Amino acid sequence: MLTTLSAIWLLHIAALVTPGANVLLVSQLAASDRTHSAVFAAFGVTVGAAMWSTAAVLGVNAVFDAFPRFRIALQLAGAIYLLYLATRLWRSQAPQTTDQSQSVSSTSAFRLGLLTNATNPKSALFFGSIFSAAFPPEPSQLLLASAVAMVVFNALCWHVLLAFLFSRRRVRLAYSSKQRLLNRMAGTVAGSLGLGLLVTSVREAKRDLAT
Repeated sequence: MLTTLSAIWLLHIAALVTPGANVLLVSQLAASDRTHSAVFAAFGVTVGAAMWSTAAVLGVNAVFDAFPRFRIALQLAGAIYLLYLATRLWRSQAPQTTDQSQSVSSTSAFRLGLLTNATNPKSALFFGSIFSAAFPPEPSQLLLASAVAMVVFNALCWHVLLAFLFSRRRVRLAYSSKQRLLNRMAGTVAGSLGLGLLVTSVREAKRDLAT
């Protein structure tokens, strides 16, 4: 059991530290002097990780295989959301002051984090893949629960850590001096992710219609 959990832990950590939409959202909120909002966004991302890892344990990959259009629809929703986020970042203006009024509400930040993770079915495919590779043929209920709990713990620790690291004074000052440029860079990254997901979804939809 320990060997299996160690393998899942290593693979999940490698995935977490790879820059993606979740990292982008939390770090951008924190660096723009919204630490409180970034922490709640991290909570939202964590709930998304709990949802997808649980779904993977329950066999969501089988559902995706049986109903590929459902997965494609989720991918399209994720692509549209990322493109929307990219547009917001690109068009945002650098504020004159960084006061509390610019903070995103806790509920909105949590929702942003949850949507960013929940609209990406690739998370379910990732968890399904590593669980399938690491689990024995007949995993115990304890092993399944432990794997999900570990994934949730990893996601929570990593994204909350990001929120605090990017909220440090030096980072905030550097971000504030070049906020418009950095927002546009973040928007470009989000847009690239969204566009890539959109292209993949369209290709898969065409392939599905052709069969």
